Amino acid sequence: MKQLLLLRHAKSSWDDPALADFDRPLAPRGLKAAPLMGRELARRDWLPDLALVSPAQRTRETWRLVAAELPARVPVEFAEALFEATAAGILAEVQQAIASAGCLLVLGHNPGLEDFARRLAGPRSDAGALRRLAEKFPTGALARFVIDGNWADLAFGTARLTHCIRPKDLG
Repeated sequence: MKQLLLLRHAKSSWDDPALADFDRPLAPRGLKAAPLMGRELARRDWLPDLALVSPAQRTRETWRLVAAELPARVPVEFAEALFEATAAGILAEVQQAIASAGCLLVLGHNPGLEDFARRLAGPRSDAGALRRLAEKFPTGALARFVIDGNWADLAFGTARLTHCIRPKDLG
């Protein structure tokens, strides 16, 4: 059994209209939410063996703040393909993950990440988590899936969504 953690980057800033989308930093709200989500991962002992992170500024900042709250250093790969990725593109990245990773974290962007999460959730998923995911997958949100089998064999509709946690759920 493997765990897949899908984390959307924390709230980003739109203060500088001259910045390219790729270069936008976190907003003050994002700077508060990212460590909160890191502490929640640590509290629940959902510790990734590997993190696949989009190389955009806001995802790098989110990862830095999340990782600082984890009890051990997590290897990270900045995957160019995760920036502006579709659900199918994210699936392809996950399928290529190292087989020995028992817990994989993917940190990316909407709309692809939310679409991927919704399409990945299979029939044995938690009803409450599905409801929260269907409502919205806001910035800083985390979806946890349990997967039977290998990353290479992952397909849409085959994972069990167990949790969907938003920063506002943590107070």
